[in-house]
Amino acid sequence: MALREFGTHSAEETILASNEPSAPPPVPERTSPIGLENYISGTTLISGEGPAWKDLFVQIFSRNRVQHPFLVPAVAEPLVVWVMSGSATVEERDLGGEWMASRVGVGDFFLTRSPVPYEMRWQAEGDQPFQVMHLYVSVPLFEKVAREMLGRAGGKVSLKDVSGARDTTISHILSLLHGELVAENRGSALFVEGLAQSLTVHLVRQYALADTEARVQNALPGSKLRRAVAFMTARLDQPFDLDSLAREVGMSEFHFSRLFKKATGLSPSLYFIRQRVAKAQQLLQETDTSIIEIGISVGYSSPSHFAQIFRRETGLSPTDYRRG
Repeated sequence: MALREFGTHSAEETILASNEPSAPPPVPERTSPIGLENYISGTTLISGEGPAWKDLFVQIFSRNRVQHPFLVPAVAEPLVVWVMSGSATVEERDLGGEWMASRVGVGDFFLTRSPVPYEMRWQAEGDQPFQVMHLYVSVPLFEKVAREMLGRAGGKVSLKDVSGARDTTISHILSLLHGELVAENRGSALFVEGLAQSLTVHLVRQYALADTEARVQNALPGSKLRRAVAFMTARLDQPFDLDSLAREVGMSEFHFSRLFKKATGLSPSLYFIRQRVAKAQQLLQETDTSIIEIGISVGYSSPSHFAQIFRRETGLSPTDYRRG
């Protein structure tokens, strides 16, 4: 979901103008699959236990219909979250970043192997309970598959972040695992082992990042950064549109926002605001254009809102800045 301005107010402008960011919950930066459930509300319906499940840690949860923002600690194991019942709008963001929304239903999945904590929240929709399966691939199995398929240790393998996507192979394997999970004898060890290996091979084959992609994931390439900045510069008089900006450089909103902030130190929307202010400063100093017209030219139809943002960023009102 794109974060857009409504009228002339962007989401970030509204937040920065009214509230200081709240402190994150006091949770650790890293935890284990079992430990993670201490920080997410809901009810555990069933867990995979016994020797059949040595390569996978699988749990099924009924989640609260409304989940307020919470910090998700990083885990070492690759995590697949699969929607089994209901639908919801799920939002994620890096710490201090922008919320990225995915509307999900039965069969959609998330994949993460984030090395750092991130935040989540959601709102369930409809009458069905919002139930999900959490599946963690054991580090030894992931290491083995990564070494055999890619020739390097699993600890050096990055996986793509996936939010609210569909994958028929993953859905098929997880459906079979669910059948083993609810079986009276809690599953055939041989069958579960084969499914675990098949799933891990599929994850590495389809979602592992090559070395060049992994480097791109850690820093936005200069060409994409220049393209994004040029795109914003040409549209200072228009509402901020993260969706169009991300598509301009051929990336998802979530991935682009993360890399843009790593490259510039600012979220895309705050960078856009500061571009607007910089252009306004130039016009105030170099032209006799009225302050109202300058505000309109950089996207603010409300003089008071333009003055508020300008003062917040420069410490001066537009009038005082021009006089100075």
